Amino acid sequence: MSAVPVRLDLHPSFCRETEHTLVGSDHFRVSTFRFRSGVAAVRLHNATGELVVLPWQGQQIWSARIHGRDLGMRSTVKEPVPTREFLPTYGGFFLHCGALAMGVPGPEDKHPQHGELPNAPFQEAHLALGDDDQGPFLTLGGTYRHTVAFVADYEARAAVRLRPGSPVFDVSLEVTNLRHSPMPWMYLAHANFRPVEGGRLVYSAPCTPAHVRLRRGLPAHVSAPKGYRELLDQLARDPALHNVFHESTPYNPEVCLYLDYLADATGWAHSLQVLPDGRADYIAHRPLQLNKAIRWISNNGDEMAMGLILPATAEPEGFAAEKAKGNVQEIPPGETRRVDLRLGSLLAAQAADMEKAIAAILAG
Repeated sequence: MSAVPVRLDLHPSFCRETEHTLVGSDHFRVSTFRFRSGVAAVRLHNATGELVVLPWQGQQIWSARIHGRDLGMRSTVKEPVPTREFLPTYGGFFLHCGALAMGVPGPEDKHPQHGELPNAPFQEAHLALGDDDQGPFLTLGGTYRHTVAFVADYEARAAVRLRPGSPVFDVSLEVTNLRHSPMPWMYLAHANFRPVEGGRLVYSAPCTPAHVRLRRGLPAHVSAPKGYRELLDQLARDPALHNVFHESTPYNPEVCLYLDYLADATGWAHSLQVLPDGRADYIAHRPLQLNKAIRWISNNGDEMAMGLILPATAEPEGFAAEKAKGNVQEIPPGETRRVDLRLGSLLAAQAADMEKAIAAILAG
């Protein structure tokens, strides 16, 4: 494979009701299909598993199956549906949120829940196969231009990159402001792992009430059942109580915590859900790009999700509330902001090595 990537432009017409192989190589296979709802999808395979990506609907990673295990949340939404609304099609493994606003809209807000990006109609999608200094890669990427006269004009470029035999994949997003005035910049990476009974959370943030802070309020669309307030009181006093997941704990409707992450010498912060068999779910982010970090856990009998960490530019309380806190950033005219993430699943030996690396970060 040459150093110059081989690029294949994708079109929704490539995706039919019956799944078929589009591209194959020594290391990767790409197939296309449509869900029964009509949403077009691309399945990316390497030796460790597969991702299902929605190239023209937010470039969502709808599902991830690695080492024979589905990583994503449990949801009543079993397949994506063609909509711009957030909750009617909420069940995917990874979503880009933002970019002009994100979070749950408050009384003063007019933006949709988590912004325009989660189900944005990307105008362009492509595959790239190539080699770089890390070896062969397969990338699925795409471009979305968001233009509202007198308000906003930006271009978002998303990408998912796989490596041969690697259970960890790269996700990136670049947003360029095309207007001659600054644009608001709010972003959240919504990664929804599935919690596992007895799973241990290990992460490069000090687990103290000062550095793992509980969100007390609830979004307007949810209500608190009996016992929920008592759980919040316990977690506020001792946030370490949430570090082992038990299905009997009433994360109903949800619990949110705000964490202060530390990064390693290369700028990456790390989070694990270590499973009872020693394997681990994994996500890494760069705090210099995304300086806020939210942990979101839900277990209400219908939805079950472990937002192991949702790296962000702000807390998820909506535009007006975050503006008042000073958390809404700006992208100057013509400039670009980029976010990079790593997600996947580690085998037991890899997970043990990452635990040691996290312990070294926390020890300073």
